[in-house]
Amino acid sequence: MSQQVSKSFFAKIDGYVLLMYLALVAIGLCAIYSVEHRSADTAFFMPNRNYTKQLMWLGYSLLAGTFILLTDSRFFVSTAFLGYAVGILLLLITIFAGTDVKGSKSWLIVGGIGLQPGEMCKIFTSLALAKYLSLSDVNFNFWRYRLQGLAISLLPAVLVLAQNETGLALVYFCYILVMYREGLPGSILVAGMSLIALVISTLLVDKIILLIIITVLCVATGVIFRTIFQRKLYAGVILVGVWLFSVLFSQFAVPFAFKHVLKPHHIDRIYSMLGKEVPENYKRANPDDEEGDSKKDNASEYNVLQSKIAIGSGGMLGKGFLNGTSTKNQFVPEQHTDFIFCAVGEQFGFVGSFVLIGLYIGLMLRIVYKAEKQKSVFSRVYAYAVAAILFFHFAINISMTIGLAPVIGITLPLLSYGGTSLMSFSVLLFIFLRLDIDRHASIR
Repeated sequence: MSQQVSKSFFAKIDGYVLLMYLALVAIGLCAIYSVEHRSADTAFFMPNRNYTKQLMWLGYSLLAGTFILLTDSRFFVSTAFLGYAVGILLLLITIFAGTDVKGSKSWLIVGGIGLQPGEMCKIFTSLALAKYLSLSDVNFNFWRYRLQGLAISLLPAVLVLAQNETGLALVYFCYILVMYREGLPGSILVAGMSLIALVISTLLVDKIILLIIITVLCVATGVIFRTIFQRKLYAGVILVGVWLFSVLFSQFAVPFAFKHVLKPHHIDRIYSMLGKEVPENYKRANPDDEEGDSKKDNASEYNVLQSKIAIGSGGMLGKGFLNGTSTKNQFVPEQHTDFIFCAVGEQFGFVGSFVLIGLYIGLMLRIVYKAEKQKSVFSRVYAYAVAAILFFHFAINISMTIGLAPVIGITLPLLSYGGTSLMSFSVLLFIFLRLDIDRHASIR
């Protein structure tokens, strides 16, 4: 009887998600190995190599995943808010007692092992948001509850930003996609995209020309609205407000942020992505800062350039495993972490890169598909959170390596070297698998 129950339990585990997870991890291990392999190596397992450490962390991750699968689903619901509180506490401790690594004070050293609480807090935040949105007295149609949901999602981002970890802080904005699925108005997403477009336009277009464009667009929109809305005065007030906000934002807010808030290397990366030189009025006056930031900027541009060369040199089928020129000669300094995709592109070419991207897309689509099968709101929201986190990391990292996004230090899920990163993504996925086993139950 117990054997039948055991077989029935493990038969409910989504094999597609598990196989894609293992395939991505295996590709990551091969990529890290290819980056570090040297012809003079005397053994495969060398304790000082990152691929050996990553293999060790994979063992820890699979062990943690086994415990998660054997844990009652209700445990994750009942401890969601407690875990979130612990995560926030760890982030606060890191701000004051964290170890500085490459200018980011986002690491805690515990027993000689480095942990990044910002990575782990994605798990706690996903569970807490799922718990909050599944509460019976939460009506997400009201703005009060929407703002509370946003606060739960973005509080960790603020604390991570205080640790000077900009890239990881941006990942927490992925929860807006989750809340959109649960009823957040589409106008919020449109407003967000419009704001991004306005920032880019402010950096590329002359102030006077941009002012004319904004005015023309608002007038044209007003003419259209007059034929649609019965309350013309109401529509007119909204348009005037949008025009005033756009003008103030583009003429004053963006310049102020670039002059006094953003750091020089952030500005340089943004303009580098846009293919433009940094204007003189956005450059810092302090010579020491300029020299230090110049080194960071040059390193960032060098990394992206070498990554493009490596990926492009792979051609259609690649140079073959362990035959990558850029990989062997370490032309890309961060090729085992942030730029791991260039190792895949160089050695396996367009076909290999296409397969890898297909695996990521397949994994995310499978999670979304299973999310819609969940009877429990908690499980559905959590599943969407996992898919959103994977999407942000995947999209930004690959865009970063081919020069379509600024270099902001975001790992490629399950591929990039990093014990905390591998563990956090593994735990995220195994909790999803555990909740999916009970997808026909109403978990509370």
